[in-house]
Amino acid sequence: MAVVEKTALLDEKMSEVFDWSDATLPVRDALWDHFMESNGHNTDETEASMKEIDAKSDADVRAYVEANLKK
Repeated sequence: MAVVEKTALLDEKMSEVFDWSDATLPVRDALWDHFMESNGHNTDETEASMKEIDAKSDADVRAYVEANLKK
């Protein structure tokens, strides 16, 4: 049985997913950077936050990014 990637959006480039972004890094990396900045560069907290993001649907991830990373 093939494994279906539930959050394929995380591996897309920011600029390909969001018309307001010109960043070429993947959404996953942008979120990692966002969490690291918001928690004082605590890797354990960032990893926990990323696990929560991994459990979300693409629509939920998109909404989170729109609400928190859009400048």
